[in-house]
Formats: sequence, structure tokens, C-alpha cells
Amino acid sequence: MPDIKHAEEKIIIGKWGMLHKDYLLKHKKVVFATLFAEGKLWQYLADIDSRAQQMFDSLVEQMKEAEEIAEQLKEDNQPEWVQSMFNIQSQARKFVEL
Repeated sequence: MPDIKHAEEKIIIGKWGMLHKDYLLKHKKVVFATLFAEGKLWQYLADIDSRAQQMFDSLVEQMKEAEEIAEQLKEDNQPEWVQSMFNIQSQARKFVEL
């Protein structure tokens, strides 16, 4: 039997991958067990994490453009820029978590 723990412990999983891992553990235990047994779980989660992060970043940029949140606002009114970015990131986070 391959040393699954050693082979996969070098892969770093971010927030989105960990959220998906929790989802698999709660709702798709067979899928989780199969991926783990085949030694593919951590790579699968890393791929999910990477795609979700790209989606999040893309959504944030699109929403910034749609709401006309520019770097000039950051220079002119930093508190308003921070609040706007917080709102945008919160909305994007909710969308990606679906």
C-alpha cells in the first residue's frame, strides 16, 4: 500500500479547499473515502481551491468595475474604499461558497 500521508502532506489546501473537504465529509462520505483511498484527495482539494480562488478574484474585479471602485477612491477616501471592498468581497465570497 502506498504511503498516502507522505505523498499528500506537501500539498497546501486553502480556505476554499477546506470548505469543500468539510462538505465532502458531511454530505459525500463515499466520495471523500474513495478519493482518500486512491491518494487523490489532497490534489483534488487543491484543484478546487485554486479554481474557487480564481473565481473569487475574477468576481471581485468585475464587481469593482461595475461599481466603479478605482484606485483613485483609495487615495481620495480610504475609509469609503475599504467599506466598498469589504462589501464586494463579502458578496463574491457568498457566491463562490454556493
